[in-house]
Amino acid sequence: MSIPSKAAALRALHSSQKPLVSPLAHDALSARLIEQAGFKTYNIGGNAMLAARYALPDLGIAALGEMTDGIRDIVRASDLPCIADGDDGYGDVKSVARMVEVYESMGVAGLLLEDQLREGKQPGAATARGVAPIDMFDKKLRAAMDARRDKDFVIIGRTDSFGAVGMDEALRRGERFLKLGVDAVFLAGLKTVADYERVGAAFKGQWNAAAIFQDTDTPWLSPGELYAMGFSQIAYPNLLIGRVAKAVEQGLSRLSDFAAGNVKAFKDTESELALGSLRKAVRTERWSGLETKY
Repeated sequence: MSIPSKAAALRALHSSQKPLVSPLAHDALSARLIEQAGFKTYNIGGNAMLAARYALPDLGIAALGEMTDGIRDIVRASDLPCIADGDDGYGDVKSVARMVEVYESMGVAGLLLEDQLREGKQPGAATARGVAPIDMFDKKLRAAMDARRDKDFVIIGRTDSFGAVGMDEALRRGERFLKLGVDAVFLAGLKTVADYERVGAAFKGQWNAAAIFQDTDTPWLSPGELYAMGFSQIAYPNLLIGRVAKAVEQGLSRLSDFAAGNVKAFKDTESELALGSLRKAVRTERWSGLETKY
C-alpha cells in the first residue's frame, strides 16, 4: 500500500477539520512545538521566517535561495504537512515553475502565490502599494499549477488588491483565480468584521483562507467565528514570532539588570520549566538513549 503524500494528507485534513487551523512556524523548533501541541498542519510565513532566520523584514528583499534554506530546516523538523509562502514567485513564470519544483522536492505540501508587486512590497496585513496586472499574474498561477508533479500539491492564489484598489477588485480576482483552477484563495488585508463577512460569503464552500494579524487593527476573530462566515483555513501569523521576540527581549532585560547588580537573583521556576520544554522539543532523551543502546 502506497503512503499518501503530504499534499494528499493536507487535502484530507482540509476536508475533515472544520476549520483547519494552521499556526505559523518560523523555524525548526517552532514547527516541532506546533506538532507536539497537537495541531495537524502549519504554515511557513515569509514575514516570521525571515525575521527569525535573517533578522530581515518581509519587504521583498529576500530571494528564493534564502527562503528555501529556511523552509528546508523547518520541514525536516516535523512530519506534518505544511504550506509555505511563495511570495510573488521571485521572478517571472520560469522562476515560479522552479519554485514549485524546489518546494515539492523539500516536502512542502502547498504554497501561496501573491499578486503584490515586489517594488514597494508590504508585509503581513499592511496595505499593498500595488498589485500586478491580472493577465501577468494569471500566467504565474498557470505556471505554478503546470509545474507541480504531485496533482495534490496545493496552490493558493493570494490577492492584495483589497488594500491597493478595493474590495470589488479583490473579489473579482479571487473568483478569477478559482476559475483558472487554483485550489484555494486568500484575500489579504481585510480590516473589519464586515470585510470578513463579505469575503466569507463570497467564497463559502471553497478553500477560503483567512489570516488574523494580532499586531494590527484587524479584528480578533476566533476560528469558529471565521468558519461560520465561510472561511475554511485559519492562520494567526504573528501569534508565535511576536511572543518569541518579546520573551527574548524580556529575558535579556532581566539579565542586564542582574549583571548591573540591580537584582540579586536571576534563576526562577519559569526558566527551569522552559528548559524542560526545550529538552522535550529537541528530543534529548531519544538521542541520549542511543548512547545507552549502542
